Amino acid sequence: MEYSLLVEYYKRLEETSLKTEKTSIVSELLAGTAPRDIEVIAQLVMGRAFPLWSEEVVGIASNLMIKAISKADGVKEDEIIAKWKDCGDLGNVAEEFAKKKSQRLLFQKALPVSKVYSNLQRIASLEGRRSQEKKLLLIAELLSLASPVDARFIVRTVLSDLRVGVAEGIMRDAIAKAFFADVYWKATLFQKNGKGKKKRFEKMLSGMKGKTVIAEDKVMDALRSSDGKIIEGFERDNTIIVKDILEIKKTGSFFQKNLGAEYVFVDDADIGNKLKKRIVGAVEEAYEVANDYGIVARLALDAGEMGLSGLKMEVMRPIKVMLAKKVETVDEAFSVVGTPAALEYKYDGFRMQIHKKGGDVRIYTRRLENVTEQFPDVVSYVRDGISAKECIVEGETVGFDAKSGKYMAFQKISRRIRRKYDIKKMADEIPVVVNLFDISYLDGKMLLKMPFLQRRLTLCSIVREIPDKLVVAKQKITDDARLAEEFYAESLSVGNEGVMFKNIEAPYKPGSRVGYMIKLKPIMETLDLVIVGAEWGRGKRSGWLSSFVLACRDEETGSFLTMGKMGTGIKEKQDAGVSFDELTKVLSKHILREKKNAVDVAPFMVVEVAYEEIQKSQNYSSGYALRFPRLIKVREDRGADGADCLSRVEELFGRQRGR
Repeated sequence: MEYSLLVEYYKRLEETSLKTEKTSIVSELLAGTAPRDIEVIAQLVMGRAFPLWSEEVVGIASNLMIKAISKADGVKEDEIIAKWKDCGDLGNVAEEFAKKKSQRLLFQKALPVSKVYSNLQRIASLEGRRSQEKKLLLIAELLSLASPVDARFIVRTVLSDLRVGVAEGIMRDAIAKAFFADVYWKATLFQKNGKGKKKRFEKMLSGMKGKTVIAEDKVMDALRSSDGKIIEGFERDNTIIVKDILEIKKTGSFFQKNLGAEYVFVDDADIGNKLKKRIVGAVEEAYEVANDYGIVARLALDAGEMGLSGLKMEVMRPIKVMLAKKVETVDEAFSVVGTPAALEYKYDGFRMQIHKKGGDVRIYTRRLENVTEQFPDVVSYVRDGISAKECIVEGETVGFDAKSGKYMAFQKISRRIRRKYDIKKMADEIPVVVNLFDISYLDGKMLLKMPFLQRRLTLCSIVREIPDKLVVAKQKITDDARLAEEFYAESLSVGNEGVMFKNIEAPYKPGSRVGYMIKLKPIMETLDLVIVGAEWGRGKRSGWLSSFVLACRDEETGSFLTMGKMGTGIKEKQDAGVSFDELTKVLSKHILREKKNAVDVAPFMVVEVAYEEIQKSQNYSSGYALRFPRLIKVREDRGADGADCLSRVEELFGRQRGR
């Protein structure tokens, strides 16, 4: 595929904010992509060069991109910076300067997607001496080969700032639409055929021209009686296969477009919904296992539902972790997860997904970052304490003070996550205990659909506890609110954050907050938000970034919606906590746009934020604003895709209104 064709789809995606339209555009793109390109295209249209589980990152900052544009277009860096500050988008800057380079088109050859992707892979693999210079040359090469509009999207892709609004929800639905039949039931067909909507109805059916349609006879009879002339043409132009509902419910192969029908018409709305959910569910479950929509798209194209259902987890390929909802009372927790429930300590640490294969152990954070090197002590505990040959287990790792017998605050252990040197010394200074609480894979068998209570028993069967090092999380199973309150108080008394409530019959749902797991803490709920911008400080804060712009996440599009600015809870002295200087050093490397005194930064840093109140506001894209937000801590263990979403903000807003 030529990169210019992919860019045409990017432009169409930019032009609409409607999720249904974005789904249709991505579906069209995937359906028209050759099998050899499908995995790459699925990643690129989501603004990524690599799947989420991969440890490879392009990792290019704006300052290197400015040098690449300068080299490709023969423009001084000062001119690029001035234009960037004026328009706020290095992609647009690259496009504008490319247009001015008149000789470009005389020598330009077609730029294939494979060349773009190959260079991105090479950039990610470069390390050590002169690596920055080599990366610069690879980016400049792409910009030299690209058309002006291609250059815009190459720059954005390299900076991980594509901004076409395609996240996991849209990709899931697009794969279902591209490779499986669209399911309609009578109501969805006839809602297009009301008074004054005949043309829309006719247009919808004409869009199915030349297709194969599996239809229940009741639906065809109803369509014929509604408008015989239109349906006569529809039947003439298409292959209509009439089946009864039992055949439709039993048969699965025709749902794969390249084996059977592009459309399925059924009479009953409930059946239609179930069939549609079956298709989307097959795509979603495959993604839960693979954590890679490139693989899922290829399997959907090649082997349909059978291929997706046959996908297996792999040790050393991390999956997304299951997420917990938040509640305010014990009674509310029981009402969500059911009774009896499994209660466990909620530790103030960070989540570890631990993979073991023979003697090889790898440790991933909640954001799927490999931190194995930073925790050689945990590697040792796992080798000694877990008997399985192959497994994927989860736990909360907490700093532990052996002298006092108490857990350390999260800020202590967070220092170990980023440590690149003196690791043994840091491990001695901040020892940890791993509290295991779940297992998703054991010796060749996926356990995602196994009920939680059975998973817990399976976990216990392979763990030989090592006191104060590797243990199974403390648990109580009860349906008694009084006993739950006592367990809650006990957990708080030993320095934990609260308790977890778990549905004992629930499966494991990677990446989902489905109500199978609930957390209860005694303080007003904080929010995990992403820093997406800031302003340069003045006076005594001159030279530092300040007034940090906070954003929550749109689950469907992956975009970030602003909801206020934060300037408190941050220290001016470096030894007093998280400082302005510390944040500036990290964030300034990820500036995407700069205009006057304000900057936009790539959404990667997650911060836990307290606030006095959530208010409705038209000043921010989320529709909400935080009153008096203050920093609690930087969440080193979470990536931007793990930040709280808009629905969580709306939920908390509704709760406070009810108090």
